[in-house]
Amino acid sequence: MPPKFEKSPPALVRRFDQLAELVPEATRRPMFGYPSCVLDGNMFMSLFQDKLVLRLGADDREALMTKHGGEPFEPMPGRAMKDYVVVPAGMVNSKRLEPWVARSLEFARSLPAKAKKAGKR
Repeated sequence: MPPKFEKSPPALVRRFDQLAELVPEATRRPMFGYPSCVLDGNMFMSLFQDKLVLRLGADDREALMTKHGGEPFEPMPGRAMKDYVVVPAGMVNSKRLEPWVARSLEFARSLPAKAKKAGKR
């Protein structure tokens, strides 16, 4: 039986909405049932339960984890998603987060666009 995921707290959803406004070129779409921001098919920011997750390049991932207390993103224990870091809870409502969102967007821009999937028939 798959794990049951909890909804994100309303305050975190509101904060995500504020951050998403900083990246108007992104498309918003659900991922794992949570809001996410996607650029050219590449997710770069998302919520997951009570966590805010950013996709970052190697140097930025390392900096966010070692200098600020971020953690690898594991939607299922032991199954880390490459390139994704959980933003430390104490940073979520801080202005210090906004440059990290910009770095995440820049990383998404560096990735090749994903081909669109054919529609269902």
